[in-house]
Amino acid sequence: MKISVFGSGGWGTAVAKLLFENGHDVILWSKFEKEVETLNTLRENPLLKGVIIPSGIKITTNADEATDRINFAVIATPSFAVAETAALIKNKLPRDCIVVCVSKGIEKDTSLRFSVILRETLGDRVKLASLSGPTHAEEVGRQIPTACVVASEDIAIAEQVQDVFMNDYLRVYTSTDVIGVELGAALKNIIALGAGISDGLGFGDNTIAMLMTRGLAEMAELCVALGGKKQTLAGLAGLGDLIVTCTSQHSRNRRAGVLIGKGVEVQEAMRQVGAVVEGYYAAKAAHELSHKVGIDMPICEEAYKVLYEGKSALSALKDLMSRSKRQEWDSGEENWVG
Repeated sequence: MKISVFGSGGWGTAVAKLLFENGHDVILWSKFEKEVETLNTLRENPLLKGVIIPSGIKITTNADEATDRINFAVIATPSFAVAETAALIKNKLPRDCIVVCVSKGIEKDTSLRFSVILRETLGDRVKLASLSGPTHAEEVGRQIPTACVVASEDIAIAEQVQDVFMNDYLRVYTSTDVIGVELGAALKNIIALGAGISDGLGFGDNTIAMLMTRGLAEMAELCVALGGKKQTLAGLAGLGDLIVTCTSQHSRNRRAGVLIGKGVEVQEAMRQVGAVVEGYYAAKAAHELSHKVGIDMPICEEAYKVLYEGKSALSALKDLMSRSKRQEWDSGEENWVG
């Protein structure tokens, strides 16, 4: 199988390595000449120290070369570059090419899910799938046992992707709930920022558990309101990714939150992290989407106020704790309530 991975960050590099190890012909594409030169020289991504890029993986900035007669295109760019990358390759992809989006987030200017952007840009000539789950690049690159889920409206496409990606250290499940998988991938980053902020403020495990559990309830409510399935948020793309992003030392969102909780200004915190903090963009999207469909998302809303309106992290937490009393479950419908 001939596969190109578009986006040479940590996750794109780890995915390219995995697919190469699975026996495929792999090209890793980057927009930046200097980055390609560094990767070709070092055969190591600075974001994945100690993970060697196999010599058989070709690294290039040439989009024509990267799209020539490929069977799969993997989109692994940061969220803000998904639309731009799709526009770059839209007239170059072979008909019936399978496009797998492994980026996690929501488009920052439109609040659109990536599958919507890809379908609008690439048209009906390609087949789409979205892959997500608790998949830190630092661990997948070192062949640490991992599981994820791939979703497509056509289960046969999801099964094709499953066959291409799955090996003895990556277990891949399939789903047809593209909405749930994509929203879980994006929204958990907001909660992870909140978990980091809590740690930065000096609070404890109880607070993290509260934010994760109630945050998951918010994620599920918005998912259902937008047409996804609640059970998807209880799986790898929801709960699984939420756990790892809120608790792991590898989580950029958590690290940014810790800095903010300690009093570092938001933009400076993201600069210090040194890589894209997707929860920043996701918070704006969740704010807009929840207001659009009339869903109460108090944790995400307070995160938005901290990130975009300059509200202090301590005030945000105090306001969350002083909300009016309510049931945890809507007993009539057995639903989480905010």
